[in-house]
Amino acid sequence: MKAFQPTLFEGSKRLVYDEAVDLTLQSMQAYGPAHDHWGIAWSGGKDSSATLSLIVHLIDVGRLAAPKSLTVFYADTRQELPPLAIAAERIMAQLAARGIRCEVVRAPLDKRFLVYILGRGVPPPNNNTLRWCTRQIKIDPMAEALEQRLGELDGKILMITGVRQGESAIRDDRIAMSCGKDGAECGQGWYQEVLPNAKGIRGRIATLAPLLHWRVCNVWDWLRIYAPMAEYGGWATAAIADAYGGDEATEINARTGCAGCPLASKDLALDTIVASPAWGHLAPLKGLKPLYRELREPRHRIRKAGLERLKDGSVAANPQRMGPLTFAARLMGLERVLAIQAECNAGAAELGRPLLDILNAEEEARIRELIAAETWPNGWDGDEPAADMPMDSYFSDGSVQPLLV
Repeated sequence: MKAFQPTLFEGSKRLVYDEAVDLTLQSMQAYGPAHDHWGIAWSGGKDSSATLSLIVHLIDVGRLAAPKSLTVFYADTRQELPPLAIAAERIMAQLAARGIRCEVVRAPLDKRFLVYILGRGVPPPNNNTLRWCTRQIKIDPMAEALEQRLGELDGKILMITGVRQGESAIRDDRIAMSCGKDGAECGQGWYQEVLPNAKGIRGRIATLAPLLHWRVCNVWDWLRIYAPMAEYGGWATAAIADAYGGDEATEINARTGCAGCPLASKDLALDTIVASPAWGHLAPLKGLKPLYRELREPRHRIRKAGLERLKDGSVAANPQRMGPLTFAARLMGLERVLAIQAECNAGAAELGRPLLDILNAEEEARIRELIAAETWPNGWDGDEPAADMPMDSYFSDGSVQPLLV
């Protein structure tokens, strides 16, 4: 297999692919042999998809010695942007054809994003007081999957990630402080023996980011040009680059999360996707963010009345705090999500495009079941007053006084 011989675009000044891949190869050769078992943490996004396809390609062509076992862990939040979810399905089929084990990692049914909100009544997350989603639908399920896999293996596992410098200013600061940790050099990737704090896996996992030095333009070229070529594996990655806007996308515009992410200030990636004729039928997804914002309003929630006593008898620091969604709000949210999905799928059917699946029949049924069972989050019983009731309508003991008309 010949080495990379990239055709640079006219006027571009980019890291030459021979050099980029050689640095990645050096990273893997420096740390890979110390671990019999490798795992690849894959979100379906640009960086982890580039990492996955490149590592497997290097093994396929004999430039990188294969480990005793290789496991790909696909983090399926059930809320991914549709083009990325569709590409992930195709890549998983390609992994299966190569005999590579791929585990689809999802949160348990009751903890999935929409089930947790619309079934259990927990308000949509925000950046200030209640950012529960990333840990619940991504981090915790991945830790559980790793623990289970480690129970089947002897020895340690090297988890390979797609972290890159430049992807986030905050992340870059963290990398800068720890590039040399555990003997790693920045040019050899970001190697860490600082382990996840999860029962059963402490002491048995290290992480490596072998594409640390890649720039975003290198990622676009790999996903769109090289990886889809038969000699580089024929990977179904071109759609991933196109979903982000490809070569024209800036680093910040290429950040993605869930469709309609309530934590992001703007839906930059979704805006890029629906601007494409191939994905214009997904424009109704733009209605998710306003829905999540609306569900956080007091008129859709209940609140604690008066002082709240904790189990130890102490007084809670946030008296009269707003809490979960009313049943009417949950049903309203459910119907809105189903309407958005139906509108997207009507357009998909006309165009012969894949159908959207952010809320499937099992999840819808579970939401309705939880509502019918009058389920409330822990610490709430549903007898609390409406959150939009005037604060002066409470007695000092927390009971509600009738309003004089």
